[in-house]
Amino acid sequence: MTESRTQPWDAEEPLARDRAHRSRVLRDARAYAQVAPSHAFLAGRSAAVAWGLPCDSGPQLCVGVLAPHRAPRRPGIHGVKVAPHLATVRELEGLRVTSPATTWAMLAGVLDVRELVILGDAIVRIPRDERGTPQPLNRLATIDQLRAAADAPGRRGRPKLLRALERVRVGSMSPLETDFRLATTAAGLPEPDLDVEIRDERGTLLGIADARYEAYRVIVEVEGDHHRTSRAQWRRDIAKHAAYVRAGYEVVRLTSTDVRGAGGAPPTADLIVRDALARRGFTLCRTTGPEEVACTRGSPGLSPTSAPPRLRGRQAPRGQYPENASVVIERAFSSAGARSAIRPGGPEMYA
Repeated sequence: MTESRTQPWDAEEPLARDRAHRSRVLRDARAYAQVAPSHAFLAGRSAAVAWGLPCDSGPQLCVGVLAPHRAPRRPGIHGVKVAPHLATVRELEGLRVTSPATTWAMLAGVLDVRELVILGDAIVRIPRDERGTPQPLNRLATIDQLRAAADAPGRRGRPKLLRALERVRVGSMSPLETDFRLATTAAGLPEPDLDVEIRDERGTLLGIADARYEAYRVIVEVEGDHHRTSRAQWRRDIAKHAAYVRAGYEVVRLTSTDVRGAGGAPPTADLIVRDALARRGFTLCRTTGPEEVACTRGSPGLSPTSAPPRLRGRQAPRGQYPENASVVIERAFSSAGARSAIRPGGPEMYA
C-alpha cells in the first residue's frame, strides 16, 4: 500500500494535491478489494478522502467491518470493527464506503471540534454548477443526517460531535471559509449569510459572495491563491467586486494570511471585518466585569468619504485598507498553503 464548489477548494495547487491524494487512496482501495472479504468497506479517514473531504488519510488504508466479523489485519491496512447500528455503508465508484454522515461521526475519536466543523461544513455544503445554480441533490448529507449519526446509541465522542454540530453551517465552501467564520464569530462579530447570491435592484445576478453582512451592506470574499494565479478568475473578480460597490456594498477581500496568520504574525481577519462593519454602524459590546460593558462603536450613516471611528482594543495594522467605505479593499496575496488539511494523529477510535 502506498502512503499516504463543484466549486474548488482554497487554491489550485492544494486542489491538484487533493485530487492526487484521493486517486492514490482509491487505487489502494481497489487493489485491496481484490483480496478483501466482500463485507469489508472503507472507513474513517480513508472514507473521508474517498468522498473528497478535507482530511488526510494517514499512512494506512482504513478498512471496516460490521460486528461480529473480525477486523482485517495485514500490512498497510488499519482494520476497525463497527457495531452494525453505527455504520451506514454506500457504494462509491464501485467501492463500499461508509456514508458521509457515518464517516463524520466515526472520526470523533481522532479529530478535534474545529476539524469536525470543517468536515461537517464540507459535507452539508450545497454545490453549484458551472452557471452558479445550487444543486441541493448533490450535497453529501444534511445537518439532520449528521445529528442522527451523532445521536446513534453508543456513539463514541457524542458530546464532541454535538459541540461541533452547533457550529456547522450550510454555505461554507472551503476550510478557509470555515476558519474565517469561526474566527470572526469567536471575536464577537455577527454571523454572516454564506454563499449568497448578490442581485441589483432589478434582480440581475451580480455574483455569489462568500459571506454577506446585509444589515451593514458589507461583503467578505475569502480568496484562495487561484484568485491571483488565474488571469480569468482575476478579471471576473474585478468586474464582480466593482458591481458590488455600485450596488452599495463595501467589499472586504481576505487571504489565508489574514484568516490564519503566517510567519508568526497573528490573524487579522476579525479586526479587518470589524472595522468594515464599524464604518457601517456596527457596535461590538463585551462584558469586562460584573457591571461593566465595553463597547466598540461605529457611527451609523457614515458617508463614503467619512473616516472610520477609532476602535478600542487591537487594531489592524495601518495601511491595510482604505478608509473610503465604498471602495474595494485589496489585500496582498500570500503563497502560504490555503487548505487546512486535517492531519492524522492520536488513537484511532471509531465505534
